[in-house]
Amino acid sequence: MPDRRQLERLLRSTLQEAGEQFEELRKSTDEQLEEARDSYEVAKNARGLPADDAGRAKIVCRRYAEQRAAKLDAEYRPACYEADHPDCEGCAEDVRAGRIETW
Repeated sequence: MPDRRQLERLLRSTLQEAGEQFEELRKSTDEQLEEARDSYEVAKNARGLPADDAGRAKIVCRRYAEQRAAKLDAEYRPACYEADHPDCEGCAEDVRAGRIETW
């Protein structure tokens, strides 16, 4: 039968491990909650854009400086988006932030 000190050590180490696991879970949950809040804010900004009858966002293209109706993809980028083009990257950022010029 274990003596009192061994039992105390076992109990202390078990509680310490449980506390560490709880802290890891709490941090993970906080990070996931923050990501969800950010995603919600982006979706809210994109849904708030004026749209035509077909559901396309009515934006002003930064690259060609023209009015354009474009579907947004899952990452809220217009269908005309071209990866690594500075104007397109800026446009996509503005759509997500809700500060894109519209018509």
